[in-house]
Amino acid sequence: QVQLVESGGGLVQAGGSLRLSCAASGRTLSRYTMGWFRQAPGNEREFVAASRWSASTTYYADSVKGRFTISRDNAKNTVSLQMDSLKPEDTAIYYCAADSRYGIVRSPRYEYWGQGTQVTVSS
Repeated sequence: QVQLVESGGGLVQAGGSLRLSCAASGRTLSRYTMGWFRQAPGNEREFVAASRWSASTTYYADSVKGRFTISRDNAKNTVSLQMDSLKPEDTAIYYCAADSRYGIVRSPRYEYWGQGTQVTVSS
């Protein structure tokens, strides 16, 4: 079992930045794909970013490409999401996820999920 705990959410003005962190316990995540998803009220959970175990391979949703950066520290069992140039449409609950299967990247079928952290961007 893997336990994931997100932190770093909050309220920020449009154009501002936030850094989300996800701390994992229970397993070493060095061989897991780590992802960030978000869900706004009334919307389905959507893919934001992911990092394969190699860390050099990253993926982003078009809506956040160039503004968000995913990074991971396998030694510390953490993954982060640096969010810059935030927009009101980025407002959502952000979830950290982990999966041991190679093919999982953008699909919301990750094995393990955190409880989520709220990000609110005011205009």
